[in-house]
Amino acid sequence: MSASLSRPRVGVWLIGARGSVATTVVTGCAAVTAGLHPPTGMVTETPAFTDSGLPALADLVFGGHDTVDCPLPKRAETLTAGGVIPPGLTTAVAAELAAADREIRPGGPTPGDTRSEAELIAAFTADIQDFTRRHRLARTVVINVASTEPVPTGDALPPSTLYALAALRSGCSYVNFTPSQGMQHPAAVREIEALAAEEDGPRPPHAGRDGKTGQTLLRSVLGPMFAQRALRVRAWSGSNLLGGGDGAALADPAAAAAKNAGKERVLADTLGTAPEGEVHIDDVPSLGDWKTAWDHIAFDGFLGTRMVMQTIWQGCDSALAAPLVLDLARLTARAHEIGLTGPLPPLGFYFKDPVGEGPAALGEQYVELLAFAQRLRSAPDGTTGEERT
Repeated sequence: MSASLSRPRVGVWLIGARGSVATTVVTGCAAVTAGLHPPTGMVTETPAFTDSGLPALADLVFGGHDTVDCPLPKRAETLTAGGVIPPGLTTAVAAELAAADREIRPGGPTPGDTRSEAELIAAFTADIQDFTRRHRLARTVVINVASTEPVPTGDALPPSTLYALAALRSGCSYVNFTPSQGMQHPAAVREIEALAAEEDGPRPPHAGRDGKTGQTLLRSVLGPMFAQRALRVRAWSGSNLLGGGDGAALADPAAAAAKNAGKERVLADTLGTAPEGEVHIDDVPSLGDWKTAWDHIAFDGFLGTRMVMQTIWQGCDSALAAPLVLDLARLTARAHEIGLTGPLPPLGFYFKDPVGEGPAALGEQYVELLAFAQRLRSAPDGTTGEERT
């Protein structure tokens, strides 16, 4: 993708850069930029975001970390075979995929890795800073799209937090698109507080966590409907069938528990109480990058009449997530440009478990996002910290 030399370019550093979501992000950005496909699913390409100062898709430069070595073009071919990427598109954007693949660095820790946590953070920081410097980028956004981690139980920092700390030390904004702890780990919180205490310490904006792409997106719409119509929900149960890397990762009960916490929180926040019922996640490898989510909602109507609503959501997680990742990269980069710091609650529209205070209902979150777009539109370019969240 070529960009005008007169416009500053922005880096997008993807954690899990060779995964399905990251591959779809890079492929999709190149396709939309070339006019091969419309920007379906990208909220930032709707009229409400016109003139908000967001970086153009053509001005995004991709790199990242991963612990696997499958080249992006090969990964894109696999996604094409699975029906995620349209036939022929991988060939059409081969140059962009190869360029992004050259910017992917080894992640960690990997089995047998003897580096300490401090050494890993230092290595990740150096990679991000080198990427930003070599490409003469105005700024870089670090986005975690790696597989879900189990909730940490010991003193060791989870990989997501190692990368989050590297983002902080690189002065980069950060987005956690996963349920993993990342910036919310106590170690990262302490570092954020220490940076905030320094008069000139970097404290770039951050957003997360756990992208809202399917079942929880629907719950954030239906939950308010029941509450607003004064219908009492007695039980809300669900099931997810999914394959791919996410299915394998979520086969671990600890990882599944981290994922389900956000789904349950949306119901508690929108209904005002937590109904009976659980969400079950089953790994079905044959589904690949596709998933099916089923919900069974038992509720009471007038005179205690018992009723049931059932929903089925079938979709491709990578195709649902990719436009949101591009939105978040652009919005967070613009927030960083105008000097915003700390959590970005208006971006709660995109997450199951948003950082900062804000509404849980999708409609209310959308109103806040539109207000944020107006704030970005009215802010002067190049603000260097005078404005704060």
